[in-house]
Amino acid sequence: MNHRKVAEQLVRFLGGQNNVVSAAHCATRLRLVLEDESQVDTKAIEELDGVKGAFSSSGQYQIIFGTGTVNKVFAEFAPLAGISLEEEAKTETHGDAAKRKMNPFARFARTLSNIFVPIIPAIVAAGMLMGLLGLMNTYNWVDPESGLFVMLDMFSSASFIILPILIGYSSAKEFGGNVYLGAVIGGIMTHPELLNPWGLADAEPSTLDFFGFGVEMLGYQGTVIPVLLTVYIMSKLEKMLRKVVPNVVDLLLTPFLTVILTGFVALLVVGPAGRALGEGITSVLDVVYGTAGPIAGFIFGGLYSTIVLTGVHHSFHAIEAELLAKAGGNFLLPIWAIANVAQGGATLAVFFRTKNKKTKEIAIPAAVSAFLGITEPAIFGVNLKHRRPFIGAAIGGALGGSYVVFTQVMANGIGLTGIPMFAIAQDPLNYGIAFVIGVAGAFIATLLLGWKEETK
Repeated sequence: MNHRKVAEQLVRFLGGQNNVVSAAHCATRLRLVLEDESQVDTKAIEELDGVKGAFSSSGQYQIIFGTGTVNKVFAEFAPLAGISLEEEAKTETHGDAAKRKMNPFARFARTLSNIFVPIIPAIVAAGMLMGLLGLMNTYNWVDPESGLFVMLDMFSSASFIILPILIGYSSAKEFGGNVYLGAVIGGIMTHPELLNPWGLADAEPSTLDFFGFGVEMLGYQGTVIPVLLTVYIMSKLEKMLRKVVPNVVDLLLTPFLTVILTGFVALLVVGPAGRALGEGITSVLDVVYGTAGPIAGFIFGGLYSTIVLTGVHHSFHAIEAELLAKAGGNFLLPIWAIANVAQGGATLAVFFRTKNKKTKEIAIPAAVSAFLGITEPAIFGVNLKHRRPFIGAAIGGALGGSYVVFTQVMANGIGLTGIPMFAIAQDPLNYGIAFVIGVAGAFIATLLLGWKEETK
């Protein structure tokens, strides 16, 4: 593959250098913010050597090259498009440029994604430890009173106990506030003076008299929405104070006033309101999960890949994190996981039936990627392009989603889907059965539905 030649052709098919506002790349895709996407020749781009698919989503035009190739293409493409190799835009950061192109709802979803994605490794580690502890307890590998078990239990719960601090840091970074002040606000909301509700459902907190107002001394360990709302207010307050506080005392006065004012807001107003909102969301989901059961799994599993197309799925991490703390497990993630692997099943069906050489080249790595939880190559490179395979994948996702809800499969974390989710599944056996149902259902449905074969 001649990476220089591909980059030169890419610039031309994208409408020229002046049409490229910003560019960056992830592990598999070239991500572009364009001035006018109507100038793009998508068909010509998809015919380029090494291209596995191209699509527009979340304010960005994305071209799938695959691991090991995308970085080499980007290195040649960036200078031709007038983009620095530090992956920055000409006048603004790539993320800001992408957000500017989004509608308000998509921008909100992307903001939540930017906050929670950096935290996922901590929650995944905790979830895997919980799974290990569950196996130890179920099969009596270790005495629950032993030092090893107690220490591992401490390690597994730590991420959720300090979750508001992690969210405070990450959300302050996203909202443009001081990240350490964000962490301090999270610390205030998990202070030892406040009763830790993590694992203490029957505990009764004391009430503090604050100028005639009764403040319930209950902590926010394991919660999500209260600290998100509070740090958003903190960031706005900090920016406002920096505009009015003289520079000579800014370093002293702005953090001082920000922490005091936000602390009062957190414990008196936003925290309790956010807790009620979070509990309301989880209660509604619990009711739907408990009453609709497999029907809810059928609908959610069938629609999830369509939701992915809108970018709204980025906002689900916040809901899932709240479920982990309140419901004792994440019952949404197994549904999403089966919907993802179903895309791989549909892509495999395309591979076995198509006679198009390039589609065959794309289909196998795209299917493997979907089985590992990364669905973009399968969705945009194969299934959505042929339309009916995408419907076949939705059928497989619906069938598998119905099964995981019927068997009440839950996850101990967020972020991992496909094969990696076995590490955090509370019931790996039934998750494995659902995995097979999703893949086989999508494979068979795609073959039965058929599609119009490309001539090229």
